[in-house]
Amino acid sequence: MSRAPGQFTVVAPGRVNLIGEHTDYNDGFVLPQAIERGLRIAVCRRPGSRALLASDRGGPPLDIDLGAPLLAGRTDWGRYVAGVVAGFQRLGWTIPGFEARITADLPSGGGLSSSAALEVGIATVVETLAGQALDPVAKALLCQHAEHEFAGVPCGIMDQFAVTLARRDHALFIDCRSREVAHVPLGTEVAVLVIDSGVKHALGDGGYAARRRDCETAARLLGRKALRDVSSIEWPSLEHRLREQEGRRARHVITENDRVLAFKAAAEAGDWPAAGRLMRASHASLRDDFEVSCRELDLICDAVGRLDGVFGCRMTGGGFGGCAVALVDGPRASSIEALARTACAAALGHAPEVFLTTGVPGARVE
Repeated sequence: MSRAPGQFTVVAPGRVNLIGEHTDYNDGFVLPQAIERGLRIAVCRRPGSRALLASDRGGPPLDIDLGAPLLAGRTDWGRYVAGVVAGFQRLGWTIPGFEARITADLPSGGGLSSSAALEVGIATVVETLAGQALDPVAKALLCQHAEHEFAGVPCGIMDQFAVTLARRDHALFIDCRSREVAHVPLGTEVAVLVIDSGVKHALGDGGYAARRRDCETAARLLGRKALRDVSSIEWPSLEHRLREQEGRRARHVITENDRVLAFKAAAEAGDWPAAGRLMRASHASLRDDFEVSCRELDLICDAVGRLDGVFGCRMTGGGFGGCAVALVDGPRASSIEALARTACAAALGHAPEVFLTTGVPGARVE
């Protein structure tokens, strides 16, 4: 489809994390997948050096001076946009004026990386307007820094890497220390089902940062750079050095890293029952040791996990609400989706949003 000069649309996907929660900022392993739902940013160049943005999610429109240095301090959704623009300003990029309209079919606060989709989407807008491109890893890191500095969320690299580097019909294995990635094919034997608990989370509220502090303290007390450096074999001989809460946080991270590696191997071998068992163990660990699940997510995982054709179900994202993700039998995916909707409605007392998704590419210009 042709477009007028200076007009284009950026598509930025959300993501689910199949396994590997709260391991990224511990230099560990994760295995997310970009999903069909996300953001669309319709852009039109305009004279001058101002950016005018509006969103169908409400909130006041943004008016950002692209020629003036941007500083942290905003409390509205514009903090994500300003953080990304500031990153390009520091690189010395000149950003032309533009107008943008953002539409989304991604649950906000659902743990599906709506913030990373916005950040990477805006970075793709800037690249397109400027007629140049960052290295994809540098682009993801710029967006991660924007979330740290302008949104106050000390996130790891998983979300921005997934939204930037994903490939169609694949999950993305990330070594968060080396930043090496591998694309893991997900065949037609399985499908991914997402269930929104309806409980909105806000990672900037403090729970996420508190978990990160617990992990950093545990690593320091164990004399390691990060919990990545503690193996599950040596963990039993080290656990006594930590206070009870820090010990549970560390145990989750250490065992979760093992589960990610085992899941990757199971996926590559097509052993989906084994992958599902690892997902169930991951949810139990997040619920009991890391304490980032909630009643609604636990009910969903229990109800969906009992259905025939479901290999495994777990919470996905930072926690404190958001979504669950299930790995289901591909040929029966549509019927399982309907059964899951009914089962979750019975468990929760209301019908949650449930949808199937395939793996899609990272942020791109349409």
